[in-house]
Order: sequence, then structure tokens, then C-alpha cells
Amino acid sequence: MDLRGKVAIITGVSKGIGLATAEALLARGAVVAGWGRSAPEGLSHERFQFFECDIRNELAVQEAFINTQRELGQEIHVLVNNAGIGHFGPVDGFSSEDWHAMFDTNVHGLFYCTKAALPQMKKQREGHIINVASLAGTAGTANLAGYCATKYAVRGFSDALFKEVRPDGVRVTCLMPGSVETNFNGATPGQQPDPHKMQPEDIAAAIVHALEAPQTVLLSEIQMRPTQPK
Repeated sequence: MDLRGKVAIITGVSKGIGLATAEALLARGAVVAGWGRSAPEGLSHERFQFFECDIRNELAVQEAFINTQRELGQEIHVLVNNAGIGHFGPVDGFSSEDWHAMFDTNVHGLFYCTKAALPQMKKQREGHIINVASLAGTAGTANLAGYCATKYAVRGFSDALFKEVRPDGVRVTCLMPGSVETNFNGATPGQQPDPHKMQPEDIAAAIVHALEAPQTVLLSEIQMRPTQPK
């Protein structure tokens, strides 16, 4: 897909991978609708517009989609389902509230956004949905059971969805990064990039790569790892 002039919705745009992806798509000429609970600081661009949206609320998602079409036009070419949260801990010491919060954002919110965008993409017979999962969707890890469960769900959903919407000209990519240096789980990135972790810009570059693949090519799953982890 040639991204120039194409409209892309990115969830969880305020920081980390979402912000880096917005900047990467703007650099390729796309028009970006950034969805999030808070606006990204310092991102000011004539082709960027922020829409406040808590994706855990289906009505809020529907409203954000209507507002996006009203402001940026009917055609929606890209949806990057990036918003996600992680709470870690042993299963028998885990709060049910944290469990539900992860599923509400990582799984249900992703479903609401996909459901909102798909009819327009099918109508156009063109569109690309990127679901940002995790390597936690490929192997279980102690004290990450809830997070792994959500990312396994995203991977299964993505695998089924790509088969479902292929005939409509819509592509679906499940991106599974390993350790990325972001504010994830409350951690603050260091002043110097951690050589043992990938940077948000690295993930954004992979998203651009998947989007710009020839129309005859579908990168259905991409796994990413640091070259030399600790």
C-alpha cells in the first residue's frame, strides 16, 4: 500500500509504540487519526488529529469512528490496534479487577475497534488491520498468565480474521514483539537506549514494512526479538 494520503487509525497513540507508529506513518505521507485516553505530548502535524477514546467502551469507539470519518473522510485504510496494558503476578494472588482490565483493553477493545472499521474497509475492498500482540502470545511465562492469555486471544483472533476478510481485499497482520523499551507496566525508559531491548521505532518500522508490502503479499504474522537479549 502506498501510504500517501491514506487514513490510518492508531489506538494507544499517546506514547510508546503508538506514538512512534504515528510519527512513522506521518513521515510516509499518511493522514493519522490518533485514538487514546490522552493526547500525545509534542506531536503537532497538519495530517495528525487526536480523538479522545477509551477503547474499553464500545459506544466510545463507535463515536470516535464516526468523528474520524466526519473529520478525515469516509475512507479508512489502516487500523493499528496497539492499545494494551499488562498487569503481572501469580494467579492465586492476582486481582480479578486487573484481569478484567487487561481483557477489556487488550481483547474486547481490539474487537470493538476492528468491528467498527471493517464494514468501511470491505466496502472499499482495501484495508489493512495491524494487531499488536506479543511474544507472550506464543509461549507462557510464569507470573504473566493473564497477560499471556490476552495475547494468545489476540493471536487467535488475528489468525481467524485474516482468513475471514481476505476475500474482501482486507489484510490482517499480527505483530508479536518481544522486549520493547516503553512505559509499559509503569517502567520508565532510560535516557540511553537499552541495547538489550528493541525501541518503539523498531516496531513502527515493522508496521510500515507490513503496510507497504505489495498488494499481492500478506505478512500474516511477524515475530520480533532483540538480537542479543540479557
